[in-house]
Parts: sequence; structure tokens; C-alpha cells
Amino acid sequence: MQSTNKIRLILLSLFFGISAILSSTAQVKSGPMLGYSEMKEVLIWVQTQKPAQVQIKYWEKGSDANKLVHLSSAISTQKSQANIARIIADEVSMGKKYTYEVWVDNKKVNFDYPLEFQTQALWQYRTDPPNFQFVVGSCNYINEEATDRPGRPYGGADEIYKAIYDKKPDFMIWGGDNFYYREADWNTRTGMIHRNDHTRGQKSVQPLLASTHHYAIWDDHDYGPNDADRSFALKHTSLELFKLYWGNPNFVYPNEAVTGMFQWADVEFFMMDDRWFKAPNDEKNPAKDYFGQKQLQWLLDALTTSRASFKIIVNGGQVINPAKVFENMANYEQEHNQLLKEIKNRNIPGVLFISGDRHWSSFWKMERPGTYPLFDLTVSPLTAGTAKPTPEDLNKTLVPGTVSDQRAFAHISVSGPLKDRILEINLVNSEGKELWKQRITSSQLK
Repeated sequence: MQSTNKIRLILLSLFFGISAILSSTAQVKSGPMLGYSEMKEVLIWVQTQKPAQVQIKYWEKGSDANKLVHLSSAISTQKSQANIARIIADEVSMGKKYTYEVWVDNKKVNFDYPLEFQTQALWQYRTDPPNFQFVVGSCNYINEEATDRPGRPYGGADEIYKAIYDKKPDFMIWGGDNFYYREADWNTRTGMIHRNDHTRGQKSVQPLLASTHHYAIWDDHDYGPNDADRSFALKHTSLELFKLYWGNPNFVYPNEAVTGMFQWADVEFFMMDDRWFKAPNDEKNPAKDYFGQKQLQWLLDALTTSRASFKIIVNGGQVINPAKVFENMANYEQEHNQLLKEIKNRNIPGVLFISGDRHWSSFWKMERPGTYPLFDLTVSPLTAGTAKPTPEDLNKTLVPGTVSDQRAFAHISVSGPLKDRILEINLVNSEGKELWKQRITSSQLK
């Protein structure tokens, strides 16, 4: 009898223990997700199921959590803001890694994967810059039967998130079409929130969100309808939600566009918006806006000022490819020529491009007489359907052997001394298999 009671007690404790974990985890709808990392603060994003109070406890990895714990300010989530908390960890030291916990309504939320973030190191005038690695991907389509088009599902291969997670990158850049608004979504704020929630809440991506820092731009599908341009009526609503759901460190224009920049070690990333100021594709004017003059002048000035080893321009559409197909910048002839001409005339070293959009990956090299070549890495798609290049794409700027029509991401490492940094690009498929490799040194881009 005594043995039976012991068994009952053990079973009850296991039941209530599991129930407590499930109840605790159920308070979080999606996240936590790491936003930007800087030397003095880090952003952590959490979405709750209903209005609640959210805090982050964190401590330096490997230290005694009972003695050195930091507690963030409490954020009250609200339905009007999709129950999202954007929390700043501001009691951090430079160049450190931290373990953190999520607390909702004064209860710890348990997760079955690590929660860790890092701060950037102060290396300037002291040492060579630290080595680091990051990943890039675009075109992330999550199936939803109620709103998908009839027929074969367009999305798939969500195992790619684990393949990315297994690389343990310092950060990830989402290169546009990070989700796909459907007809039921883009005409209302409610529909837009639903699409953001549906994509962000996928279970398979949660471990990646929780321990890798994330930066993003948008392209047409996560801005509005297909090929959406500056005329999109709900562009301000779309912008509001982008700023709510992503954790970029800054925006150049307070009430326009997602344009911004960030730095990691000695590399600067210029995050461009190819939607907000963009003229319609069908406008028959070679001088029509792509980035628009205001944004283009900011970019050129920021590149001119930059002293980064690599100056990486991240854009939804392809820039170097001269083929006038789909939404390549080459279709916007005057602005395209202006950008390339000014990079040369201003003698700006270290420039290269990263793009997405096309649903196939590739590497581009444009030779320029009298100066270094320009490169464009196109990475697409993550989980959306795949496509193939057009005959016009098969031109002399396309690097042989780099076309892939598999779902893939780019794993990029930066290493070496400050005066000769090495950027190595590996295109990796959804199963973690390397498809091709390219290598660029900073001395090549001078």
C-alpha cells in the first residue's frame, strides 16, 4: 500500500511539473527573438498570448546567476500592439555572452532550447577586429491552407531553420519577402498582424530566433501586394508593423521607409528599401525612382563616410545583374547608372551587394575599368518555391557554377587581420549541405 502511494505521488508530481511547464510556455505566443546587438545594449523581442507583464533576467554566461543577475524594466504588452514587448538589456558589458530568462507576470517561462545573447566587442585602436559569422536568406513562405492559392503548397523545407541554427551564426540578415502577405491580409491592419503572427509563431524557427541576433529589410511581399510600389495605400501601416515585429537598431527616416544601417566588428551593412520610394514597374521613364534620390544620396554619403573593411549594401532586388527582367534595378536605368558611377567617382572601396527576390541563388561579378569589380550575392529562397534564371540572366556578370535552384541560405564568415580581411561565402541548402563557395578579400576591393 505504501509503495502504491509513493508511485501515485511521483506520478502526480510529474503531472503537475509538466503542466506547469506547458502553462508557463503557453504564455508566450512567439519568441523570444534577439534584435540588434551593440556594445552597451541588446534588444530582446517577446510576444505574449494576451496582455501581460514581461521582463528579462540575464547574467554573464558562466557566472553565478544568483549573485550577478540583471533584471530588465517590465513591459506591459497590449492587444493594440499585438501583445509585443521590446525589451532593452542595458546592464551589459562589451564583448560578453549572456544567458537570459523570460518572465511573464512574475513567472519564469521554460524553453527546451538555450536562451543566449551577446554584446559586441570594443576592438578599435586595440586589436584586429574579431572574427565573426552570419547568415543571409530571403523569401520565407509559410503555408496556410485557408489563404494559400489552390493546388500544391508553395512553401516547404522548414528544416532549413535548424540547418541555420546548427551553424551558430552571430547574427542573421533577413533579405526581404520574410513572409508573404495574402489577399486577405494587405488591406487591413488586422490582416497584416495575422500574417506577421502566423509566420513568426512557427515552432521550427523558435530556437533560431532565441539565440541569434536578427536584422531585416523588406521586399514586396512583406511590404504589400506582389510588386508593390510607393503607391501602396497601407504603406504606413506596413511600416508600423515592420518596426513592431523586427529589432533593427535604427531607421534613417522617422516616418518613411525601413532604411538603416548597422555595424558588426569592422563591417557595415546598409539596409535599403526598394519599395517606399519606388515608381511603378510599368512607368515608361528611364529616370523613374528606384531608391529615390533622397535615399540614394543618403546611401552614397554614408558609403563615402564609412571606413569599414567591407561595405555591404543589402537590398531586396538584384543590383549588379544588367538583365532588365522582373524587378532588377537595371530596369530603373538612370538611377542604376548613377549609383554605379558615383561609387566609382567617389573612389569608395570595399563595396559589395547582397540581394534576394529571384527564388534562385547566384553570385555576380561586374568588372569595372580602372577600379575594382563589384560583386552581388543573391540568396533565395529560404522556404518559398524555387525558380530558374531567364535567358537574359545568363550574361557575362554571372559567375559560372553559382546558380542554384535549391532552397538555401548563405553562411558567411569574416576573418583575418584588419588590413586584409577575408570574407568567405558558403551557399548551403536546407539539409545543411554546401552547394558552392566564394572568397573575397578586402584588398581586392580597393
